[in-house]
Amino acid sequence: MKYPSQPRITLLHGDAATELKSLSDNSIDLIVTSPPYADQRKHIYGGISPDLYVEWFLPLSAELLRVLKPTGTFILNIKERVVNGERHTYVLELILEMRKQGWLWTEEFMWHKKNCYPGKWPNRFRDSWERLLQFNKQRKFNMYQEAVMVEMGDWAKSRLRNLSDTDKVRDESRVGSGFGKKIANWLTRDKAFPTNVLHMATECSNRDHSAAFPEALPEWFIKLFTEPGDTVLDPFMGSATTLRVAKRMQRHAIGIDIQEAYVSRAYEELVEQERQLVLLQKREKYVAS
Repeated sequence: MKYPSQPRITLLHGDAATELKSLSDNSIDLIVTSPPYADQRKHIYGGISPDLYVEWFLPLSAELLRVLKPTGTFILNIKERVVNGERHTYVLELILEMRKQGWLWTEEFMWHKKNCYPGKWPNRFRDSWERLLQFNKQRKFNMYQEAVMVEMGDWAKSRLRNLSDTDKVRDESRVGSGFGKKIANWLTRDKAFPTNVLHMATECSNRDHSAAFPEALPEWFIKLFTEPGDTVLDPFMGSATTLRVAKRMQRHAIGIDIQEAYVSRAYEELVEQERQLVLLQKREKYVAS
């Protein structure tokens, strides 16, 4: 079932692996999604056993591989669950099988949840981070690193004040990784590239969804891997956070969800977002004149 599209937005109701077949080959610039974790969201998505998770996900990842542009990126938010007192290996198994499928596992980001709920468990501490796995189709892909640069901070004044002789030349990695650095290059700069750890609070107002993204999360990756006019896909859109952010950032967006209530609500919210955008543009024009 295809809902009417707002400008730049397409909403699809149905199973993701099936609905993806309607999309053209090599048509998506960025995929950002958080599928149901193993045995999670049973009342919404039915729940998938950890032992069957890889088998369930591979047909979907095959379709995502087909629709992603060669220069595109796939960001997968996922985390292992605990089964019988130990972490299950389904995420690791999935990575290995996706590599066999043709994906390159390029990078892994960590989402540090600054406001995770307190709790106590007999053999572990509370989870405060989740994986954000980056996959690509080829080694050369679109990446706009300057878009996510951060303030250098006061540490630069103290840490870079007294450079050794080796810091003034490129310090090649001893293991030949190619990640050599020349710290002196950063002495006069006020911004630096970020780390692969993202410190972001979780979404507290869950918008009637059990695992809503904070808007800052997809926004960061949309900045990093796309430009205005590119197309962003979320095959498990839930509360449509990725779509709302993409629309605000002038990207085309496609969202898929098996729950019709989520699709219907997303449509209503995106219509309202469009109305608010028009009002804002009119107001800015009036003020400017």
